[in-house]
Amino acid sequence: MRTGDGQPVRAVWTDFGGVCTPPVRDTMRVFSERVGVEQALLQKAIARVTEDAGVSDSMELLDTPLITEYEWARRVEAVLAEEFGVRADLGDPGEAWFGGRPANAAWVACLRDLRTHGVFVGLLSNMVPTWERHWRAMVPPDGVFDALVMSYQVGVRKPMREIFDHAASVAGVPPEACLLVDDLAANCAGAVAAGWRAVEFNDTRAAVAQVARLTATGTT
Repeated sequence: MRTGDGQPVRAVWTDFGGVCTPPVRDTMRVFSERVGVEQALLQKAIARVTEDAGVSDSMELLDTPLITEYEWARRVEAVLAEEFGVRADLGDPGEAWFGGRPANAAWVACLRDLRTHGVFVGLLSNMVPTWERHWRAMVPPDGVFDALVMSYQVGVRKPMREIFDHAASVAGVPPEACLLVDDLAANCAGAVAAGWRAVEFNDTRAAVAQVARLTATGTT
């Protein structure tokens, strides 16, 4: 997905989970195994906690944040016990979610290369505040990102227009010179609605090629 007037992109903003990391579906499978709960039941419990909180996106509870990840874990455990008869201990969810999770080295290398070509590179993430130490250990930001825009720090999240307007201001370029690379179609649509261009991330090699074309850098 992309829009724009054909002028090269000057600022590339990348998502973290599912782009700088393996697909979220793979991480969810591993997370379920680590906490010892069948994935389908765990997802149903998460959906119930989300519904009870009056939000539509399960991550909104955590990355705005409306509650801490520890309170979220206790609520999920309670639903598992009360509705499904499953006793679970999610412990420190961040540890189970990030432990042993590799970075997408090829994508990170692409981001570094973009910077050598003078392209502004930023991290634009709906991020849980207590996951800061985890993601930084996976992808140390020095030399990779020119700036970080995190949902929990600015009080808005993708796909809200406000976060895209803020990120464009941080980059110091107009919206049409910004590109979002994200694995969620809704976030890409939000970026396009804000005047950005967007690449929906499904495959690293394909995304690298699209970004190289849109930035006119020839990165590989």
